Amino acid sequence: MKSLDFHNEFEKIINRDYFSKKIQPIRKNAFDKFSEFGLPNKKLEDWRFTNLNHFLKSSYVLSESKHSEPLKLDLTNFEIPSTSTLVFINGHFKKELSDKVDNVRLLSGIDYLESKNWSLQYPSDCPFELLNTSFMDSGMSIVLEEGQNPEKPIRFLFIASAKEELMISPKIHIDCSLNSSLTFIEHQVGYSDNFFMNSSINCFLDENSSLHHIKIQSDSSKAVNINRVHVKQNKDSQYTFFSLALDSQLSRLDIKNDLNGEGADCSINGLSLSTQNEQLGSHILTNHFSPNCSSSQNFKNILHGKSSGIFNGKTVVHQNAQKTDSKQSNKNLILSNNAIMNSNPQLEIYADDVKCAHGSTTGSLDKDAIFYLRSRGLSFMNAQKLLMEGFAVELFDVIKNESIKTFIIQKFEKWLTEKTKNVF
Repeated sequence: MKSLDFHNEFEKIINRDYFSKKIQPIRKNAFDKFSEFGLPNKKLEDWRFTNLNHFLKSSYVLSESKHSEPLKLDLTNFEIPSTSTLVFINGHFKKELSDKVDNVRLLSGIDYLESKNWSLQYPSDCPFELLNTSFMDSGMSIVLEEGQNPEKPIRFLFIASAKEELMISPKIHIDCSLNSSLTFIEHQVGYSDNFFMNSSINCFLDENSSLHHIKIQSDSSKAVNINRVHVKQNKDSQYTFFSLALDSQLSRLDIKNDLNGEGADCSINGLSLSTQNEQLGSHILTNHFSPNCSSSQNFKNILHGKSSGIFNGKTVVHQNAQKTDSKQSNKNLILSNNAIMNSNPQLEIYADDVKCAHGSTTGSLDKDAIFYLRSRGLSFMNAQKLLMEGFAVELFDVIKNESIKTFIIQKFEKWLTEKTKNVF
């Protein structure tokens, strides 16, 4: 899909009369900028290894209300005990399929913008962020008041199930006020053969608040999934992120985290699993603006077939951010001769009293370890599976909720069984 192809779809949404007219200038401004900049290409350093060929060849259309009716789906397949779930079918909220959520404010995207007097400024340095702002629908936002701590995690379950090649553009806001805390799950499931999920999440953490953000992405093999997360943290706040990404023809995760208050901490973690011709990429930028803050980036990839992975992690320590403690780690496991991993950890430091480290390793399964396990009675297949489980297990410890952790581990083990048969 080329830049010009979006104009017809934009005319559809700009003429919808059920949206507040106050949102239209926001849309138009974003789309004008997108039209000016166009889609990214490999000449841009941050997009040098991202292959958009499948995206450019597809013909996506805007998801409309007629696409909100689910195909025959068994939602029990996605059950996570003791979790409040809100269901979105092709980007549209389905109240009748969703749980009631107590003790938090849930606002539509329109209502949230209204509460901010339509004054929010969204990033304009990424064409896909501009597309999201241009095509965002009513969306959903979570607002925690001072001291609120919902007992149950809140999950947004996005299901793509249409027969058409749809473009889905959720925009989510999460505001954590003073001394509040939340566990939030962003769960994306793809049943459509081909679709374009273009999501944007904006998080604000006030003083001494915490947000545990878990992303589970399980798409169809032809899906294009581009996600951006922008986090702003005040003093003594804590943001923890974990992502499990599997499948998708193209998956790209962009996270930008601004540590604006002293004592803020962020931990960003991810596990990507790819086979065949899939491409899964993670692009992380952590900005240290204040002193005595800490951050970590810990990403792992398992690649098979002709798949490719990208880790582009960058930490910037600004001049006033003394006493920064920052770590980066990217470890990759290559299961075939045709898989490719591009790893680029970066540190950019302007302060002189810091403790920063980064590293990257890429390799195959240890043959000596396989030999040892087989000598102890394991089959060749089980020996390799055990080593892959050992490679990934460290990341799961980031997840403190046992129900969520169990669900994710089951997803991982199922992938090992179904997707790596040819490895053995």
